[in-house]
Amino acid sequence: MKDENYGNQNYTPTMKLSGVCDLLGVIGTKFGNGECAVTCTVSNDHLNAGGVAHGGLHSTMLDTALGGALVSMIKKEEWCATAQLDISFLNAANVGDVLVAEGKVLRRGKNLAHCDGILSNQDGEIVATAKGTWAIWASKPSSMS
Repeated sequence: MKDENYGNQNYTPTMKLSGVCDLLGVIGTKFGNGECAVTCTVSNDHLNAGGVAHGGLHSTMLDTALGGALVSMIKKEEWCATAQLDISFLNAANVGDVLVAEGKVLRRGKNLAHCDGILSNQDGEIVATAKGTWAIWASKPSSMS
């Protein structure tokens, strides 16, 4: 895997981050071989009422990294979606913290995949962990058309 910074503007792999990631300032840094990483610098716009990064930022980053890990290894015609995502929030993130969410595929079956991930800050402190299940279809479901 290359350590190139892809981001949304010149994202060369087939995976493009979501509009939500664009709005939050989340960019891709790793994509391929069942692994994905995204990063974001916490700003005042990311804070909850308590003055620390909102759990929604953590959730978005982890869902994107875990889902991206699966997208990096499925066939072009296949489709996937998050079926279940469990997150443990361990430590707060503050303004200026650089967060990195790293996801990997633990097991991919025909219709399900199990993924795992960690969200950490620039000091390597674990902010949150996640595990999840993704549904996989052979092609885009007709309900998604």
